[in-house]
Amino acid sequence: MDNTIDTNPSENHNLLSQLGWTSHFQNQMEPFSDKGLIPARVVGVRKNSFCTSDGKNERLATLAGKLKHDCGGIYPVTGDWVLLTDSVISRVLVRKNALSRGASGTHSRQEAQPQKEQIIAANLDTVFIVSGLDRDFNLRRLERYLTLVYNCGLNPVIILTKADLHPEPKHFLHEVEAVAFGVPIHLISASDDTGLTCLAPYFSHGRTTTMVGSSGAGKSTLVNRLYGETVQATGSVSSHVGKGRHTTTSRDLILMPKGGMVIDNPGIREISFWEVDNGIDAAFPEIEKLSLGCRFTDCSHTHEPGCRVLGAVDKGEIPGERLENYRKMRRELAFLSLRQNKSADRVEKERWKGVALKIKAMKKGR
Repeated sequence: MDNTIDTNPSENHNLLSQLGWTSHFQNQMEPFSDKGLIPARVVGVRKNSFCTSDGKNERLATLAGKLKHDCGGIYPVTGDWVLLTDSVISRVLVRKNALSRGASGTHSRQEAQPQKEQIIAANLDTVFIVSGLDRDFNLRRLERYLTLVYNCGLNPVIILTKADLHPEPKHFLHEVEAVAFGVPIHLISASDDTGLTCLAPYFSHGRTTTMVGSSGAGKSTLVNRLYGETVQATGSVSSHVGKGRHTTTSRDLILMPKGGMVIDNPGIREISFWEVDNGIDAAFPEIEKLSLGCRFTDCSHTHEPGCRVLGAVDKGEIPGERLENYRKMRRELAFLSLRQNKSADRVEKERWKGVALKIKAMKKGR
């Protein structure tokens, strides 16, 4: 890695712009413009270091000692913008957004909820939800991914890979269109590049896309085809269980030859929520619209008389499985919101308790 620093401001700005540098980050840097700090983007996270790039040079950087204990609530992840002093990260710039989920390990237990947040990637323009048209295809899982992405305030795009495995892949396209209202959906086949051409706008100058999906869904294969050569390892899918191996084990930001960037991600087994926003409203717009006409404003859409949503299910306008998935995620998000609010109250109480103890100690010292 080259550790030299380029001092040409105009050239540096153009290089940073290719990596997604905007006024959002430039404005944050103004107070430090005379301190000799180097802006760079985190393009990979290693065990004890971070791979960063200023658009021309890459350097391994470590986290400043003070940031290991306090980085303003922001710990660097792939896609973050940081300020470097030589090869030390002295500051992490405030993100414009982030894709996050509840840390894995609890979703399989019905009563459990994630206890901490896992940031998948930061400062994104698009999230590709990748699903293979094999045993990986699952409408309910796609609904869950959409809710996750919308909760984070991000823009989803659905990529259906392995279209060449079926004589009529558009059947799957129509199924997804029925549950992903207004979301761009692209069929990708290994036998031709027609679908790849349609993805070009997502990789224009300075734009960052990340990919999420199960192992074996074809994320790394798609990255390689978009890049034009092998830059990510790929693996086969087991014919016995229909699952792929975790060939991608880290999150690296890859600068594409024709512009734009992509962050590949290891396969996600558990789609647990952390952000609580209006994601479920965006993922299930027809249910939200019908619920406005229910007899009761707090209708749970389970048994109440005058429920417009249940009426739509009875008429075959909404699949029963879709409504059940909606109710399940609504319960999860309500519980998560309640717990996070309780946690915030507890933090505030502990803060004031600490203040009271300090005041008491000061009085004793008089």
